[in-house]
Amino acid sequence: MIVAVASGKGGVGKTTVAVNLALAAEEEVILLDSDVEEPNAHLLLRPEIEKETPVPLLVPVFHRERCTGCGKCIEVCAYHALALIGRELLIFDKMCHACGGCIYFCPEKALTEGERVIGILQEGRAGKVRFVQGRMSVGEALAVPVIKKLREKQGAHTIIDCPPGTSCPVIQAVKGADFCLVVTEPTPFGQHDLRLLIEMLRVLKVPAGVIINRADLGDEEVEEYCRQEGIPVLLKIPFDLEIARSFAAGVPFVARLPRWRQAFSDLWQRLKRKGVRA
Repeated sequence: MIVAVASGKGGVGKTTVAVNLALAAEEEVILLDSDVEEPNAHLLLRPEIEKETPVPLLVPVFHRERCTGCGKCIEVCAYHALALIGRELLIFDKMCHACGGCIYFCPEKALTEGERVIGILQEGRAGKVRFVQGRMSVGEALAVPVIKKLREKQGAHTIIDCPPGTSCPVIQAVKGADFCLVVTEPTPFGQHDLRLLIEMLRVLKVPAGVIINRADLGDEEVEEYCRQEGIPVLLKIPFDLEIARSFAAGVPFVARLPRWRQAFSDLWQRLKRKGVRA
């Protein structure tokens, strides 16, 4: 069972939900932190990192002696990562999406494949939770290849802490999941971003349920929207001083509050029984 935990915007408790759900599951689970621009699930989970693996991106390597200056590589590069001046080819590595088109279409084989490291995967463990996070190198712009490599680490029971929003990195993190838990808050901003995310999930054909964080603040518009759209509200987390203190101390609140461990365990069991597709 692959469960993605997503939110239309940051700061609504997505990572908190993902970590608490992983800790409350009865069986061993894999928690993937795919928020590769700023992964922070480790701050709550505190895993012991055991292994680091670089994530390479294939980039073209130019062989000037073979180039005839035909410009075919420039024509096929949709990302403007190449510029030809005479027979001198300039390669802008950080604009390259590693499609391989320039290499494939070069009639003189003046371009071959090379590698550039754009991030790392860090693997470790916290109790029965196996943890893997992706982390982009400073200055890199392509999150999708790092998330794609991270998804290769998923197993039979996997929880994916997704990046916020509805952009390409989120799609890469969510697609193919059995179910998506959408974390939101009962405010106009929360409802707006919830709508966008639900529309994205419908295109991807990923079933979803909603968790409302700080549920006793704001208004009831989010719940009304869920009722109208037939989206189940699976859990409501109140604005609670004990939860806030636990979060401020960097401790998952299921570790301090047994009633919430039970609530998240029940949610996991519910997802396993009938909340996900086969």
